[in-house]
Amino acid sequence: MRRTLLLLLWSMMAAMLSSTSAMAAKPKNKTLSDREYWVSQAYKMARPVLENMAKGELQKNMQTEFSPSFDNRNRKVVYMETFGRLMAGIAPWLALPDEDTAEGAMRKELREWALASYKHAVDPSSPDYLLWQGAGQALVDAAYVAESFLRAYDALWVPLDEVTKQRYIKEFTGLRKVDPPYTNWFLFSSVIESFMAKAGAPYDEFRVNTACRKVEEWYIGDGWYADGPVFAFDYYTSYVFHAMYLETLQAMIDAKANTRIDYRKYYDRALKRAQKFSVILERFISPEGTFPVIGRSTPYRLAAMQPLALMAWYGKLPAELSNGQVRAALTKVMHRMFDIQDNYNSGGYLTIGFCGSQPETADWYTNNGSLYMTSLSFMPLGLAADHPFWTDAPQPWTQVKAWGGQPFPKDHRWADDPKTPDKW
Repeated sequence: MRRTLLLLLWSMMAAMLSSTSAMAAKPKNKTLSDREYWVSQAYKMARPVLENMAKGELQKNMQTEFSPSFDNRNRKVVYMETFGRLMAGIAPWLALPDEDTAEGAMRKELREWALASYKHAVDPSSPDYLLWQGAGQALVDAAYVAESFLRAYDALWVPLDEVTKQRYIKEFTGLRKVDPPYTNWFLFSSVIESFMAKAGAPYDEFRVNTACRKVEEWYIGDGWYADGPVFAFDYYTSYVFHAMYLETLQAMIDAKANTRIDYRKYYDRALKRAQKFSVILERFISPEGTFPVIGRSTPYRLAAMQPLALMAWYGKLPAELSNGQVRAALTKVMHRMFDIQDNYNSGGYLTIGFCGSQPETADWYTNNGSLYMTSLSFMPLGLAADHPFWTDAPQPWTQVKAWGGQPFPKDHRWADDPKTPDKW
């Protein structure tokens, strides 16, 4: 009896050991690095758009969604919004040189699709010719197309054939007939015109300089801009002001434009404002990876973090923010927002919502092309994989420290008082 029990126990132990060995031998799912995760999200967002548009089939195949209160404008605006906003976000990444890696293969594929898509966008004979005429909204999203060229000039503008380039100049010039409202829209005009200055095309100096003067008038302090004469507590300081103002000024510097405005002095001051606002945005990110949902256009999702992403890509994060803490914070937000399945519809296109499908968050002008603004958070992918932003160890961000009983830096008003007179 005893012998039988011993044999039974031995048999059970052997089975357990065998099972344990099999489990140990079974390969575990690979944990993605932060960069690999960002790349996977950027590729997932971009592929359905660019793969279809490269074949002239975006307008045929895209599953669109519009706000229940969408106005009576031509609904074809959805395609320009999708393409322009997506490209503005991933342009820095696509500008990196080719490399023999999995990421390099994805990047090269997207870049080739993007270059083909740029041609379709301005070819009147293409099924994917975009809606450049007949709607004021075209000014907005043409600006994001121009911004993508500014963010990857050598990779996305220079390789285009001359016919395509001239078509863009023609379409951009034609948008001067749009009278922008007295808001952030002034910067859409200035980005387009400053891009044309950089590209050596005729440009409207008045539209550039008026935008610069108005932005200066609308600056209210501590990194915040009012959206026109009246301040609104929303993320338009993130969505438009900091990035497009800096890019307008830099393009005019690149173009060696000699006007009444000293673009270099304006740029240096605007950069400090963007750095201060980056400090504010980093402090908005909770330990759980959430941030306040405020104001209109909330379905733009991670576009609220654009200035923080922009400063990281520029390598100009303020001294208070390390690469490791900014990457960790933005990665946490990305996981919190996108690690659920209903941010995309069955065709792989973004759905209206903030964190998932939430159609009630739509404003009257919202369509699911509008939502590709969230790609603006991907700009740090334009830094090489061996850049400290990606290689530095993750560090706790401000709210993790504050709510975890750790020392954290205090925040104070940041003064910005100097005036910049005209050169003559």
